[in-house]
Amino acid sequence: MLKQLRQRLNTRLGFFWLLVLFFWAKTIYAYLTEFSLGVSDILQVLLMLVNPIAITVFLFGLALYIRKTGFYYYLLLLIDTLNTVILYANIIYYREFTDFMTVSTVTGYSKVSQGLTGSSLALVHWYDWLYWIDIIVMLGLYLFKRFRHDDQPIRKRKAFAITSVAIAGFALNLALAEANRPQLLTRTFDNNYIVKYLGLDAFSLYDGIKDERTNHQRASAKKSELDTVKDFTQSHYASPNSSMYGIAKGRNVIVIHLESFQQFLIGKKVNGKEVTPFLNKLYHSQSTYAFKNFFHQVGQGKTSDAENMLETSTYGLSTGSLFAQLGSDNTFQAAPAILNQRSNYSSAVFHGNVASFWNRNNTYKNMGYQYFFDASYFDTTGDKSTGYGLKDKLLFKDSVKYLERLQQPFYVKYITVTNHFPFTMDKEDTTFKTTDTSDSAINGYFQTAHYLDQSIKEFYAYLKKSGLLKNSMIVLYGDHYGLSNSENSTLAPLLGKSSDDWTSYDSAQLQRVPFMINLPGTKGGKIESTYGGEIDVLPTILHLLGISSKRYIQFGTDLFSKQHDQVVAFRNRDFVTPKYTVLSDKVYSNATGKQVEMTDAIQKVIDKDQKKVNKELSLSDSLNSKNLLRFYHPKGFKKVDASKYNYADGLQKEIKIENALKKSATSLYAENGDKSTTSLYKTDAPEASHKKTNSTRIQITNPDDTSTTNSSSSSKK
Repeated sequence: MLKQLRQRLNTRLGFFWLLVLFFWAKTIYAYLTEFSLGVSDILQVLLMLVNPIAITVFLFGLALYIRKTGFYYYLLLLIDTLNTVILYANIIYYREFTDFMTVSTVTGYSKVSQGLTGSSLALVHWYDWLYWIDIIVMLGLYLFKRFRHDDQPIRKRKAFAITSVAIAGFALNLALAEANRPQLLTRTFDNNYIVKYLGLDAFSLYDGIKDERTNHQRASAKKSELDTVKDFTQSHYASPNSSMYGIAKGRNVIVIHLESFQQFLIGKKVNGKEVTPFLNKLYHSQSTYAFKNFFHQVGQGKTSDAENMLETSTYGLSTGSLFAQLGSDNTFQAAPAILNQRSNYSSAVFHGNVASFWNRNNTYKNMGYQYFFDASYFDTTGDKSTGYGLKDKLLFKDSVKYLERLQQPFYVKYITVTNHFPFTMDKEDTTFKTTDTSDSAINGYFQTAHYLDQSIKEFYAYLKKSGLLKNSMIVLYGDHYGLSNSENSTLAPLLGKSSDDWTSYDSAQLQRVPFMINLPGTKGGKIESTYGGEIDVLPTILHLLGISSKRYIQFGTDLFSKQHDQVVAFRNRDFVTPKYTVLSDKVYSNATGKQVEMTDAIQKVIDKDQKKVNKELSLSDSLNSKNLLRFYHPKGFKKVDASKYNYADGLQKEIKIENALKKSATSLYAENGDKSTTSLYKTDAPEASHKKTNSTRIQITNPDDTSTTNSSSSSKK
């Protein structure tokens, strides 16, 4: 057998076919062990097994036209290596996001790469050497001349024949795929379908073409295209509930972004202890309106998608991150600008990571945020930060010196990071006894969530002592799932479910995230059963503040309105309603958790809702991808001029404004007799007493700081 293998290696074609075979094998291995492609019939199984062959032969076949011996072998190995890089990058990406990498993902990587290293390493498995061993072995055999190099070029006719067969094979593959799934390429709402039917390389090519088409559409967009979007949002508008409209008028708004926080954590106990005791208390408080059927609706943009929906009530993109891809240039009509122009609100974001992460430093300016206190404003040295930024307890504590200087009323957002994959903590930060499963991410998840809960409790204590609590509306929400679908089989027993009986319906229900509106000093709060999602937050908040949302283009509706739309769209065009959960071609009953036996009446309802979901997502994509809001000028809204904002020296700018206002200043600092309230903040974070060091777990930069070193940033801390 070894002799036959060596004989095959001694020919150019033998070397070629061997590489093709190895690449096919590891691709199929990835299909079966890494990706959840949802194969459901024998034809789909067949297509999954053969779809890597045609394109692999075509791509590797480019080397067949090379006549020079050395160049032929090097090019073939190079193509194999590059294809393996693409395959493995998708494997790593899929392990975290349960999706495939797109052109938008790749081109936006530089804007999200900071802090990803630790997360990516946690996604590497011990057996991943299997994806690389063939290249290492073949390269070694070639370099050490363990087989004879074939100097005889392959005839062009034979090379062309192989290429032609590859093209014909792909055409047949596509025809069979279309027969099994009509309009596969024109009605795609799930990347898994393209990979399942046509393969990973075909998906990458398809996505690249689609991305280029989107760029062309953006350049050629016309004002008239906005009319269809306006017609939909105006007809979809839900008038406010008169009993709720304006009940928070004039209050500060504090949005707390609960990183990777899922609804099942509320009320959850581990080893007899509540994971989130403070949030549980807040959830059941008479001053809190909590929503138990609230879902995240993010796509590949994850946290940035959640932010975009909360700030603008428009969806993230179908692929990639809107912040990373379009945030630098798009026109927004976002919460900070609306509140400033309608009710003179100040605005700021507090976040312990670098400003450029998710391209926030540019996107926030276009949204109208006046201040962005990123990692450069805090001491993140030593063990004070994780790979994703300043630990939550320190973020809340160290933000006070900036928060107290903001003119009231203000709209601020805190983006927490400690409860982020891979959910690891320094031992000194937790004593919470967690689960003992085989999955370290699950075990760590309960500890980091508990830490987040403690940090919010400390922040609330400060708000109460300082007097801010009674004058504020605090909005808390989970941005997206924390544990991906790949962990659900291990998680199931902890939720009282059987791993064997776990279905895609159960996974969909785990997409619930907390949404709480806390109005300290009021009574009448309750746990609402209304179905809704992140797209609905902005119109809800505006109406509570007594500001009508009718004049703006928003796809969400007020959660308190009797006209609220309870069809919750997911980014992949699945959706959930109070009665049904619709996942691809499967319809589940929310009452039983089982697939529904379809009747004409039920099908009519599902078709109507699906049509609405498809239209809503398509219109939002058109609005954002083509930047159509540049053509829309609602009454009283002035387009944001991003050039007016610079996020360096934020504290100095706050002080300058306060000095100019003199006795008219409304900041907490001014109300406190020009005295700081920082001493009121109490934390048990051990790092709070640690001295500053020369080492840090993240790279600290502020794109708006024009100094050539970080010395000016250091002076802010």
